Amino acid sequence: MKNATEFAPGLVVQGIAAPLSLSSYKLIAFDMDSTLINIECVDEIADAAGRKAEVAAITEAAMQGIITDYKESLRQRVALLKGVTVAHMEQVFSERLRFNPGAKELVSAAKSAGLTTLLVSGGFTFFADRVKAGLGIDFARSNMLEVQDGLLTGRMLDQAWGDICDGAEKRRTLLEVASLMGIDPSQAIAVGDGANDLPMMGAAGLSVAYHAKPAVRAQAKVAINEGGLDRLLEVLR
Repeated sequence: MKNATEFAPGLVVQGIAAPLSLSSYKLIAFDMDSTLINIECVDEIADAAGRKAEVAAITEAAMQGIITDYKESLRQRVALLKGVTVAHMEQVFSERLRFNPGAKELVSAAKSAGLTTLLVSGGFTFFADRVKAGLGIDFARSNMLEVQDGLLTGRMLDQAWGDICDGAEKRRTLLEVASLMGIDPSQAIAVGDGANDLPMMGAAGLSVAYHAKPAVRAQAKVAINEGGLDRLLEVLR
């Protein structure tokens, strides 16, 4: 981060005069995998197919920004999931998926301050809809895996808004929700960890990197490098 200041140990700010007021914002948008939750769901699903290393390598390259065509990288990864059972996805959800530290506290604080909460994920509705319900998030947008006879087909389904929720779609969703709310994007907060979060983080008034890739930390106004998501409440009071 250029001209960055360590606001507190493991908490870096740049380009803003902290602390700010949480209630001066109206919308907060979250990435899901490795942000609200502790895993990359696609990698854990791939474990059942014996392809976790292969899929995880593509995921890491996409999150670092080394692979720039996110849609194609996701199609490649999902194709490798063909034949995985829905029962295995249930197992991933129940045994491996956990909310990251401070997720519940930050969402609760945002809702109490009157903010609308949004989950926008390059992950999958199977998990995102449950995370949305578990955290009490208002709206969610993510990708839908095609299932036939209890097995993944290796494809995704188009939805009313489009085909794949990539970085551009995350940005468009944030701007769409802000417009529907009648607010300026400067009144939005965007929280993420990977390269595909940068478009929405760039559109928001406040960008927050959570245990993020170096390129994401460098561009964020707040970087939480240690501790939980609720450390944002040290900057927003």
